[in-house]
Amino acid sequence: MTRSFLAATGVALAFAANGAGYPEHYELGAAATDAEIRVVAIAIPPDGKWLPPGRGDWAGGKKVYETYCAACHGPDLLGVTGFSDMPAGAQLRLIGGRGTLASPKPIPTVESYWPYATTLFDYIRRAMPFFAPSSLSNDDIYAVSAYILGEAKIIEKSAVMSAETLPKVKMPNRDGFIPDPRPERFRTR
Repeated sequence: MTRSFLAATGVALAFAANGAGYPEHYELGAAATDAEIRVVAIAIPPDGKWLPPGRGDWAGGKKVYETYCAACHGPDLLGVTGFSDMPAGAQLRLIGGRGTLASPKPIPTVESYWPYATTLFDYIRRAMPFFAPSSLSNDDIYAVSAYILGEAKIIEKSAVMSAETLPKVKMPNRDGFIPDPRPERFRTR
């Protein structure tokens, strides 16, 4: 079968389904509560909704970083060598690189790329440490977030990160993204 035949068949089936009276919106199950969503939240939004309780500071984060993060991200948060799939200068680097994204040799880091500090918390929570993802406590994650943000000079090293303070952090590249003007694909009520 050709691709055009498969595409035409898919379009025809979609029109037939709508023409046969199938609804465009299905009323399946019950709406999830905030508490239910919080347990399985795929991502923490910029406003910090669904951030868990806890708190951490730079000093505590330094200890967490040295124990769980430095082997891959380097003792100075500037990455390590030997990861062949990473471009030179960006070997799992976490800080630096401000202003390089539009350059011929961009250095994507927490500091140069990520628009929201809540993304940092969320990523660490779900994917780090590499050898044991999701194993850090909320306090450890807030602390290592404070350490990374402090070392990047985004926050003061005396700042305490929590569900209340983390969403207020103004990341250096917050305004470096273009909003998607397309309407949502799925309608909500």
